[in-house]
Amino acid sequence: MNLLSRTIARLWLALTLALAVLGAAGPAAADSQLSALARIDPGSSAILANSEGTRITLGLSQPVPFRAYMLDDPRRLVVDFREVDFSGLTPEAMLATQGQGTMIRDLRWGRFRPGWSRMVAELSAPAAILTAVEDTGDDPHVEIRLVRSTPAAFAAKAGAPSSALWDLPQPAQTAAPHRRQDGGEPLRVVLDPGHGGIDPGAEIDGLQEKVLTLTFARELKEQMTRAGMSVTMTRTEDVFVPLEDRITIARNAGADLFIALHADILSEGQASGATIYQLDEKSEDEASRKLAERHDRDDLLAGVDLAGHDDGVAGVLMDLARTETQPRSVRLAQVLAGAIRGANLPMHRHPVQKADFSVLKAPDIPSVLVELGFLSSPDDRRRLLDDGWRRQMAGAITQGVLNWAKADAAEARLLRR
Repeated sequence: MNLLSRTIARLWLALTLALAVLGAAGPAAADSQLSALARIDPGSSAILANSEGTRITLGLSQPVPFRAYMLDDPRRLVVDFREVDFSGLTPEAMLATQGQGTMIRDLRWGRFRPGWSRMVAELSAPAAILTAVEDTGDDPHVEIRLVRSTPAAFAAKAGAPSSALWDLPQPAQTAAPHRRQDGGEPLRVVLDPGHGGIDPGAEIDGLQEKVLTLTFARELKEQMTRAGMSVTMTRTEDVFVPLEDRITIARNAGADLFIALHADILSEGQASGATIYQLDEKSEDEASRKLAERHDRDDLLAGVDLAGHDDGVAGVLMDLARTETQPRSVRLAQVLAGAIRGANLPMHRHPVQKADFSVLKAPDIPSVLVELGFLSSPDDRRRLLDDGWRRQMAGAITQGVLNWAKADAAEARLLRR
């Protein structure tokens, strides 16, 4: 099943589950989730004043949660409601009903945050809330009775009450979402030297994959930086970095692309030369499967269980994101292979392949894995230790990324039009 088919199937599953839950809840439960909007009833809303105090009555189409409190400087009564539609009633009409001796000199209302309304009544004199009640019967209404007070007593009681229901935390400040690169800013590249720390990767004749990939990543970063790119490395020394953390580092860096670097061993056959891998979660190639197991083992060695359980909705969202990034990853793999061949550097007889590498699974970042060579090949080992070869390979990859970025930016600009 291809990516589009899987996406449609998972969307259908998510929709089916949602409809099942809605049906189980019943029509009343479904309606209650749509809105708690109440409408004001102008005919039963008024402000009445007498020698004992002022009474505010607000007729409603349905009961709503509310609270009333006083604030100072200026003195005012504040009433918060679940969202109320005040259409058909004006502050002027309400004030006109109050009569003599009222303590209210101005009135206004409106929405103060999504789903919630607020009424503010400015007071002409210090007052106290005698009662604030809601009748939830056949004629729902809120009634607030005010009595005169003293400046000292008003000041002592003024202030919004603390309540977890009403005083919701402010939204967390987050950075603006990273937009697809369009050439307007330096390309942000994340290089991921494979393995590290407790996981040496492939080992042969005293050589360790983790050392070779880190050495090459440093040299590649230098060339990319000189070419005008902004480069971040998932590790800059011999330390263990979990696979999920590598992707997190890339996302925090606002990566425009992610390049994992490896130099593995294939015990079967005579594999040699560079290979570019793109993600294929259904790859059945035996060599690719074994490489994936070895690339992912660093987390297993550290006791991290990679067998996560995504829910249906999250899976659908990731699939949708990959419909945009996966074609870009495919082009990146092809362009890199072309640049390496163009530099007359040895490549595997199948230079672009697919594998189920966990480190390539970020759905929102174009990603490839570059096998610089295979430590099981004497020729590749000799090349990986050669300063000149590493310099040429770093130059080829840098040029390939520049070529890809130029075409990718042009496509982004066309899509935005």
